[in-house]
Amino acid sequence: MGRAAVNTPSTAALEEYADKASTLLRQLPDGDATVFADNLAVAMTSVGEDIGRWPVSVVDDEDARDLAWVVSAHTAYCRYASEEMRRHFPGLPALAAEPAIRAVGAWLRHARIDRAVTLNQWLLSTNLYPPFDGAILRRNIDEALQRWPDHALWLRSLNPSHHASWLRALQEAGFVLLPSRQVYLLDDPDAAARRHRDLHNDLRLLRPERMRQAELEMVGDDAFDEAGYEAAAELYSCLYISKYSACNPRYSVAFMRAWHRAGLLVLRGFRDMDGQWLGVGGAFNLGGVSSSPVVGYDTSQPLKRGLYRRITAALLSQARERGLRINFSGGSAYFKRQRGSRAEIEYSAVHVRHLPAFRQRGVSWLAGLCQRLAVPLMRRWEL
Repeated sequence: MGRAAVNTPSTAALEEYADKASTLLRQLPDGDATVFADNLAVAMTSVGEDIGRWPVSVVDDEDARDLAWVVSAHTAYCRYASEEMRRHFPGLPALAAEPAIRAVGAWLRHARIDRAVTLNQWLLSTNLYPPFDGAILRRNIDEALQRWPDHALWLRSLNPSHHASWLRALQEAGFVLLPSRQVYLLDDPDAAARRHRDLHNDLRLLRPERMRQAELEMVGDDAFDEAGYEAAAELYSCLYISKYSACNPRYSVAFMRAWHRAGLLVLRGFRDMDGQWLGVGGAFNLGGVSSSPVVGYDTSQPLKRGLYRRITAALLSQARERGLRINFSGGSAYFKRQRGSRAEIEYSAVHVRHLPAFRQRGVSWLAGLCQRLAVPLMRRWEL
């Protein structure tokens, strides 16, 4: 690898990261992630040691069928891309694009795009990162190349605002940057709440009198029980699988239970006065950033109950209490912009220099295609 930027990250922050990585891997003693979701059929392991330990997923391309987009590049750039075209550009544009997407998918299969090891893999839509440490990065990449010489190396969820040092060092090391999606970042929730009326009004929805008016009660993190875990899995599926895409991880009750009890997931829930669960949100906090991999609500409920607004406000509130920046991930662009977040293109970094030429060409070709076509579309239509 080339020389990385000099940095002296906090040892305490690196220790927090390594502790959470070890906690994640303890939930999967056999490395089988299907206990968390049936479309996370990957082998979970780790690279590095002590404060430099990272969770890793390993996929062999012959196993890569019906995998969630968070563990499969083919799903992310082909199956999910096809669904997004139909959702945002229905009719003739989507029909016209379908043959091209299928052709891209066939080429990526040929290039064995899913024979891959993903470093810093949390099995979430947004992988959060530890403070940048060039020495740890070099050691872990070298270890991965030695252990999996026939696999591409991936790091997902990198954006220029939060990961400038990572992106520079990875490019110097020969990684190719692939645009993946547009995400929405909020670095100062307090300032946003003061300046943006929609966010201010959302937070007011959590006041006791507003909750009573809507005949709702909020369930805090320490009050979740088995019924809450079951509701979290069901409501997440109602929104992210049934309404959005089966390419998302199909998280199980076991995932909700294990992550919450291990302290990896901070939960907030909403019930009606009869105790019926109507909405659930889950936050993952790491490296000074909060993300929300679990959001779900009863989509049959009237909009005036404001379930999505309340869930988002509750998760934002827990981030404010901890002094965290927020990565709102992708989707719901207008909603997130109206609450003060700003758009950034997110990237995956892929190392293929050690692989045969046809596999290198597949990644380089995909990167160019995404940069020329996908990024302008995402920016133009605020996807």
